[in-house]
Amino acid sequence: MRLIFFTLFLTALYSCSTEKKEKPVKKSETKTELTEEKKIFPTLPTDRYNVAFLIMDGSYNTEFTAPFDIFQHTQYRENIKQMNVFTVANTDAPITTFEGIKIIPDFNYVKDSLPKIDILVIPSAEHHLDTDLNDVAMINFVKEIDKNATYMTSHCDGAFVLAKAGLLNNVTSTTFPSDIDTMRKMFPDLDIRKNVLFVHDKKYLTSAGGAKSFEAALYLCEHLYGAEIAKSLAKGLVIDWKLDEVPHLIISK
Repeated sequence: MRLIFFTLFLTALYSCSTEKKEKPVKKSETKTELTEEKKIFPTLPTDRYNVAFLIMDGSYNTEFTAPFDIFQHTQYRENIKQMNVFTVANTDAPITTFEGIKIIPDFNYVKDSLPKIDILVIPSAEHHLDTDLNDVAMINFVKEIDKNATYMTSHCDGAFVLAKAGLLNNVTSTTFPSDIDTMRKMFPDLDIRKNVLFVHDKKYLTSAGGAKSFEAALYLCEHLYGAEIAKSLAKGLVIDWKLDEVPHLIISK
C-alpha cells in the first residue's frame, strides 16, 4: 500500500513540475509585424519631355512596347530634349497585358501625385471598344492630361479612348483598319480616315497600331528632333525609316 501511495506521489510531483516548465506563449511573441513598403517612383531628370503610357489589363504588347522603345532611346542621343518614359495605371498592382506579360505601373493616377505629362501615349487594350469606355476615372484622367499636354497620341483602338473623352471632335484621326467602320458608327460626327498608318492633326497623333506603331513614334521624333535623329533611332532598332514611303496624313502641326 505504501508503495502505491509513493508511486502516485511521484507521478503528481512530476506532472506539476512539467506544467511549471511550460511557459504560456506571450502575444508579443506570436504577433507578426506588418510594415508598409514605401513606393519607389522613377527618377525623372528635368529638361526632358515626360512621356506617360496609359496601361491597363488587356493592353496589347506591341502598341505599348513599340513607342516605348523609340522614345526611351532618345536618352542616348545628344543635343536634343530627351524623353522620360513611364507608365500610369489606375492601380499599384501589376497589370496583365493581353499577351500575358505583367507590368508594374510607375504611377497610380488615382492616388499618386503625378509629374507634368507632356506626351500621353494610349496603347490599345482588349476592351477599348466596350467596357473600358465606361471607366469614368480613366476618361476623366485623359481629359485632365489633355489640358496641359503638348501631344496626345494613340495606337490602334486607343483612339476610341480619345474619342470618348471628346478630344477628337474637331480633328481628323484614324485607328486600327478593321475597326474604322465601328468607330465611325460609334462616333458618327468624327472625321476618321482609312488607308493611312497615322494622322497628325494639331496636338493629336493617332495611328493604325500594331507593328506600325513604330512608324507613328518615329514620325513624332522626326517632328520634334528632325530627320537625322529619327533615322538614328530607327537604325538602332533595325528599322528602315523613310517618312515619304509611309502612308500618312498631316492636317495641322
